[in-house]
Amino acid sequence: MFTRWLFISSDYYLLFPLRGTSSPGVTGFTTPRYSDNETFHNVSPFVVAKALSASVGEVKTTRKLRSGDLLVEVSSSKQAKQIIKLKSLSNIPISVQPHGMLNSSKGVISVGELFNDTIEHILEELRPQSVKQVQRISIRRDGKLIPTKHLVLTFSKPKLPQHIMAGYIRCPVRPYIPNPLRCYKCQHFGHSKPNCRGTLTCARCAVAGHESNDCTAKEKCVNCKGDHPSFSRSCPSWKMEKEVVTLKFRNNISYPEARNLVKARISPACTSYASVLKQPLINNETLTIGTLICSRCSAADTQSNLGILSTDTDSDLIESD
Repeated sequence: MFTRWLFISSDYYLLFPLRGTSSPGVTGFTTPRYSDNETFHNVSPFVVAKALSASVGEVKTTRKLRSGDLLVEVSSSKQAKQIIKLKSLSNIPISVQPHGMLNSSKGVISVGELFNDTIEHILEELRPQSVKQVQRISIRRDGKLIPTKHLVLTFSKPKLPQHIMAGYIRCPVRPYIPNPLRCYKCQHFGHSKPNCRGTLTCARCAVAGHESNDCTAKEKCVNCKGDHPSFSRSCPSWKMEKEVVTLKFRNNISYPEARNLVKARISPACTSYASVLKQPLINNETLTIGTLICSRCSAADTQSNLGILSTDTDSDLIESD
């Protein structure tokens, strides 16, 4: 039996409808029959709202995802315990699980006193403060990776704390902002090489059919057509993508919403992104993680590496510990 999903958290949960079943009508409403490919796209929102309310009470928010599954934000730990046990909404069989990303948050601390501590020891000490993962940031300098005092902390709660205590030291926690994700195959933003549907293109000269390792041709960017390689941090397209990501994470909005806000700053007379970026909103020294949807080919990708780049290279990510 296939499953319709509903995502929920310690605040958000995902509800997935069971596929391959048929549901009789609910009084006052008609619930359609489900084929193997059906999702909540085919279910009356009235049925869903009434069933949720009857099962767990009034939830904070309910949103249908592009996949057709439901994302539910509960308002209490009691509701979380109730909704995770649900097997059906009205007559609709479902499965429920906590959302994989929305129930956690990532922040950065910078503590010189922890430089010589191991990641394992830091994690052990910070677990009581809801820290579930610690990663140290490295920078690339003269071709070598150098560890830094900057640590990325993953918290097992959706709201980032303003500070944590590292022993006797009060450490401010800064939001963790992703870098744009660039494909090493086609050089466009929003997806990575394993998920690329495009053509192999040189990151140095923007010509299709070869990689950049041994290329000595004149530099040209695939994205903005400027006289620099596609991996340059001075690229106007990269800076625009960075603004989009920064707005998305700082304001907790979707990528399309963030992109529209950035594009709204572009005057109709503009012929390139460069004219929009005379007053940059962001700091280039940032870290990387997140799920992106490529606006060019609609491929989805998840960033999982962390890093800071000190120079422009044909590499967007530096591995952390």
